[in-house]
Amino acid sequence: MLYWAVVFLVVAIVAGIFGFGGIAGTATDIARILFFVFIVLFLVGLVMGRARI
Repeated sequence: MLYWAVVFLVVAIVAGIFGFGGIAGTATDIARILFFVFIVLFLVGLVMGRARI
């Protein structure tokens, strides 16, 4: 999942450099959503892992 967040971030940066505003905005939003989903899953995994010990 983190891989896809990085891919969409790179696409957003490249699209922003070339001036494709709509594509850059969409890719940035997708990357941001994937990043936060990854953080939430990481924190849940961290808490669940500590609860078992």
